[in-house]
Amino acid sequence: MANSVDVNCSIQGALGEVGERWSLLIVREAMMGSKRFDEFHERLGIARNILTDRLTSLVTHGVLSREPSPDNARIHLYRLTPKGLELLPALVALMHWGDRWIHAEIGPPIVLVDTASGKPIHEVTLTAKDGRRVRPDSVEIKPGPGATRTMKKRLLGGLLIGGA
Repeated sequence: MANSVDVNCSIQGALGEVGERWSLLIVREAMMGSKRFDEFHERLGIARNILTDRLTSLVTHGVLSREPSPDNARIHLYRLTPKGLELLPALVALMHWGDRWIHAEIGPPIVLVDTASGKPIHEVTLTAKDGRRVRPDSVEIKPGPGATRTMKKRLLGGLLIGGA
C-alpha cells in the first residue's frame, strides 16, 4: 500500500541522507580533521559495523569522498565533499542551540573562531534578503517552486511558524 503522507519536504530529504545521529557526528569529526576509519571509530566509540554502514551511506550520498591513502592503498581516507562542507551552518546552528539549552550553566564545550579576525563566529541566524535579522516568530511558510499540489493546498495562504 502506498504511503498517503506528502513527503514533499527538503528537511525530510536532508534527514534521509544525514539525519541519523551517527552520520552527523561523523560529519562533525570529519570537520574536526578525522580522515581514517580508525580515527572515526576511536573518537566516536561507534560499533565498527555501524561506522562502516554510515561511512558508506555518506559516500553514496556525496557527503564524503573515499580515496586510498597515499601511504597505504589498503587504508582509505574520507574527506568532506563540497556538499558535506555545506553542512557546516547546520552543525553550527545545532551546536549553538546545544550551547544555549544544554550547556548554558557551564559554557560551550568548543568555540568556533574566524581565522581572518580571530574572533568567535556568531550564531547562525535567519536573515532577510536585505540583511535584516528575522525572528523565528515572524517567518511565514509558503509553497516554493518545487511544491507538490498537496503541499500547495496545505500551505494555501501561508503558515506562520508556531501557528501564531
